[in-house]
Amino acid sequence: MAGASELPPDEVLAQRLRDGDEATFALVLDTWSGGMLRLAMSFVSTKASAEEAVQDTWLAVIRGIGGFEGRSSLKTWVYRILVHTAKARGTKEIRTVPFASLLPEEEGPTVDAARFRPAGEEYAGHWAVGREPRHWHIPEDHVLRGEVREVIAEALDELPPRLRTVITLRDVEGYGSEEVCSLLEISPGNQRVLLHRARAVLRRKLENYLSSAQDVAAGGDERGLR
Repeated sequence: MAGASELPPDEVLAQRLRDGDEATFALVLDTWSGGMLRLAMSFVSTKASAEEAVQDTWLAVIRGIGGFEGRSSLKTWVYRILVHTAKARGTKEIRTVPFASLLPEEEGPTVDAARFRPAGEEYAGHWAVGREPRHWHIPEDHVLRGEVREVIAEALDELPPRLRTVITLRDVEGYGSEEVCSLLEISPGNQRVLLHRARAVLRRKLENYLSSAQDVAAGGDERGLR
């Protein structure tokens, strides 16, 4: 999980927090608060409200750290408090939507049907000629400038909140599927659907970017041969 290598083992970390170690609390705050804010944004209407949910969570952690029994990781315990806190705030704002149901923007095919061979053709349902996924060569200068990371970050921000929450927990924070289901109180099937759709959107955004980048690079090569 993000930041895990920077922190001591849970039993050491929890004891230091119980002892009121300010340096340890500041380290945990810096390491986890960014991910907590992204998660809270899925349940409330504004960034300010999400920040307040995170603040309320940390206050609850300080008050309740003595009751941490180590049945889950400390981070999962903190995130579970955050989810309940943000959900309660979102309910007051009439913002929360049950994770167990798909919203209109989360329905429909994840890949354009035109990319597959139509019914009646040989190998119907397989990739159409010229529409199959391509093997991408990412220009080194694009990687060095961090453009690919920026494209991914922008695509994450544009996702519907629930899709962004699941993919952030799974692919950014590094949680397993069971932990995500427990945190969000959703079924394994629903978690898989949300994660699949989120990854499909990111893959499409990245595909469009890499296609354009490769075309630009090819154009430059052609001009250099003249």
